[in-house]
Amino acid sequence: MNRVYNFSAGPSCLPEEVLKECAAEMLDCNGTGQSVMEMSHRSSAFKPIIENTERLVRRLMNVPDNYKILFLQGGASTQFAMIPLNLGIKSGKAAYIKTGVWAKKAEAEAKKLGIQVTEIASSEDKNFTYIPKIEKVTGDYDYVHITFNNTIMGTHYEYIPDTGSIPLVADISSCILSEPLDVSKFGLLYAGAQKNLAPAGVTLVIIREDLITETPRAGTPTMLTYKTHADEGSMFNTPPCYTIYVMGKVLTWVESKGGAEGMKKLNYEKADLLYNYLDNSTYYHATAEKGSRSIMNIPFLTKETDAAKAKEINDKFVKGAVAAGMVNLAGHRLVGGMRASIYNAMPVDGVKALIKYMDKFAKENS
Repeated sequence: MNRVYNFSAGPSCLPEEVLKECAAEMLDCNGTGQSVMEMSHRSSAFKPIIENTERLVRRLMNVPDNYKILFLQGGASTQFAMIPLNLGIKSGKAAYIKTGVWAKKAEAEAKKLGIQVTEIASSEDKNFTYIPKIEKVTGDYDYVHITFNNTIMGTHYEYIPDTGSIPLVADISSCILSEPLDVSKFGLLYAGAQKNLAPAGVTLVIIREDLITETPRAGTPTMLTYKTHADEGSMFNTPPCYTIYVMGKVLTWVESKGGAEGMKKLNYEKADLLYNYLDNSTYYHATAEKGSRSIMNIPFLTKETDAAKAKEINDKFVKGAVAAGMVNLAGHRLVGGMRASIYNAMPVDGVKALIKYMDKFAKENS
């Protein structure tokens, strides 16, 4: 069977070169006679793997020396709790900008843990189709939280909010290394791996050292304390070794393509192709407003306004796309329509194939 173009929002497609390398090393990695899946995380065989992955993160993201890199488990959703537990310790107050489903969930988790949350901006008034502009954040907040790219709604920050001395925290799960990002502007960055980095299983956390506290909020479990993992080099318990190994392979691939700058060039080429087609179409339209559009996740609708007919045409579109070798194009239920997630590993040819199919479908169904 031929490879399909996988437009899933996550887990997403991985570079073919990486998959082939991993397959070739499945039974014998680096001459050890074993798979990384079988290695002890404390062995001399695994140590260079995790060290190499950390080095690549630092190099590709220009991570300053006063930041720790952690490889954790539990996905970005666990960070929704770890952040308030570890950072919300001075005033017990935090500011959140609500720009979609995951931003809402992060905010709700902080409230559940007793943080006094101030929602300083929201785009819920327009179903999260834009990113609100916040020039300056002031106040006695312990941190400010944003979701940098909104997978479901297809929106993205085109600026970094100025929070002054207040630590800025960002979920960058669905946009990490899609373009350069100034790490020094943030107190903490976190990303689930299953979009741009690796299969699901590891969460990358980049945290400024002064934010790693010995005394998080009362009752914080040992495993939810950043210091626990920082002190042990992410090996307090068994880390997701194989996923860290794959991440290292993906990061090497990113570096071979020109790093974050190379990814930016590729990703804007793909996104411009699709957005230009949508903006000039009489049959489709993008849902996110210009000035807030994601280059990773692009939801779109047809011109059909009747709900029942729209569902019928959407189902037909998705079914036909599968037959044409393109999978996971169904839109999220909160947006409807279709969604093309075009992460780093999606080739330009995949976007061109999608546009060709969209054009054919529009002509046949107008």
